[in-house]
Amino acid sequence: MYFDGKIWMGSADGKPVCLLPSMANRHGLISGATGTGKTITLKVMAESFSDAGVPVFVSDIKGDLTGMISPGEDTERMQKLIEKYRLKEVWSYKSYPTAFWDVFGEKGTPVRATVSEMGPMLLSRIMGLTPVQEGVLHIVFNIADDQGLLLLDLKDLRSMLREVGDHAAEYKTRYGNITAASVGAIQRGLLKLEDQGAEEFFGEPSLDISDWLVQSEDGRGMINVMNCERLFLQPELYATFLLWMLSELYEYLPEVGDLAMPKAVFFFDEAHLLFNLKSKDLLAKVEQVVRLIRSKGVGVYFITQSPTDVPNTVLAQLGNRIQHALRAYTPADQKGLRAAAASFRTNPAFDTAEAITSCGTGEAVVSFMDEKGAPSMVERCGILPPQSLMGPADEVLLAGTIAMSEMGKKYNTPVDRESAHELLAEKFSAEEEAKEAAAAEKARLKEEKEKEKERAAAVRQAKAELREEQKKEKNKREIEKSLRSIATSAGRTATNKLIRGLLGSLLKR
Repeated sequence: MYFDGKIWMGSADGKPVCLLPSMANRHGLISGATGTGKTITLKVMAESFSDAGVPVFVSDIKGDLTGMISPGEDTERMQKLIEKYRLKEVWSYKSYPTAFWDVFGEKGTPVRATVSEMGPMLLSRIMGLTPVQEGVLHIVFNIADDQGLLLLDLKDLRSMLREVGDHAAEYKTRYGNITAASVGAIQRGLLKLEDQGAEEFFGEPSLDISDWLVQSEDGRGMINVMNCERLFLQPELYATFLLWMLSELYEYLPEVGDLAMPKAVFFFDEAHLLFNLKSKDLLAKVEQVVRLIRSKGVGVYFITQSPTDVPNTVLAQLGNRIQHALRAYTPADQKGLRAAAASFRTNPAFDTAEAITSCGTGEAVVSFMDEKGAPSMVERCGILPPQSLMGPADEVLLAGTIAMSEMGKKYNTPVDRESAHELLAEKFSAEEEAKEAAAAEKARLKEEKEKEKERAAAVRQAKAELREEQKKEKNKREIEKSLRSIATSAGRTATNKLIRGLLGSLLKR
């Protein structure tokens, strides 16, 4: 609860335990086992910052943060908590200005980013590419930039991969070796993204991060709730989305140093997914953004089960700690407990490790940064209840809130302007037409050649037949001549015989 210029988080021995807004950009950690009250703590902090005029972003894994649009219910349990923490004079149930977002556009305004904004490094992270394949993806992006081809959605990237794959030999000298195997691996990665529903995330209008940094008409900070129920089922996509958002925020905001009030506060649930990165380069980027974004006036709070889920290089940047109960059943649990207890400044009044294991639901050990920027002594305290509805909102009210959202007018309708896919489609079409024309010309020439062969064969056949006829005619004439000759010779012989016979008869007389 925001009270007296401070974020009043809980009470320890009747004394308020507060987070100073001027120290809120020193980041923080909310950790604890399942069911110990982390979500309630998150809601109390988000409401408090909103009342202070600070815009808030929260990732909603279970869908139970939607209750912020409704005032809390005055139950017997709530009355006991109000009495316990002496809140009666300052307490009121109220709703909060809330905008709902959803990467898939199902339970909130769609959130989109262009392929170029995501960049080859994060895309490689999602697709699980090898260093060599990531290098080829960098080449694809460079070629697109050099040719002025916009990469907005997955169709654009798919078309660029085809372009680069078809002309790999032409690009090799300038950009480096591009193997068909690497291009194929990236194309398979795109199919994996499409199966995860990422095609709905890439495109325009892309998110303007400034739309998450606004106040409502009454001056309270807008609470932006990102529904991650479906997104969380794709851990790679969820982690990459959070990293992209942090990077966008860092690039967008100017340097402001330490402020009396943060410009924005971001809460990332299931933060272990963000740090479960195989790529050292990406992990280094997370650490860099978390370390440097403080100077932009932004506070980042991670919610996870154990402090050991967060790398030490990042954990060292988290000055504000709220540790709910941990269970130490296994050796690994006991190690995590010792690490959690050791991260607090010791309080001689109690044993920190024992306090962590004995905290009930809604209780925590807490340490915030003091005015000088040093961690305060750890306190065991009860966390205040939220002023809005503890559970999820009524579905009809939620649907109406989403439908009436001003942001919906800006982002609900996708835009598909001319980009790499459309321009390359023309090129591919021209190339296909050229190939078809070349194939047709080749077929025509082949057909002409076949016809020429047929004509030549026909001429040869005709000549052969003519020669055969001439030969037959010649043979016929030779035969006839021979016959005439024979006939002439036979006639002369017969005549001579007749004459000799007549003369012989005459002489005998």
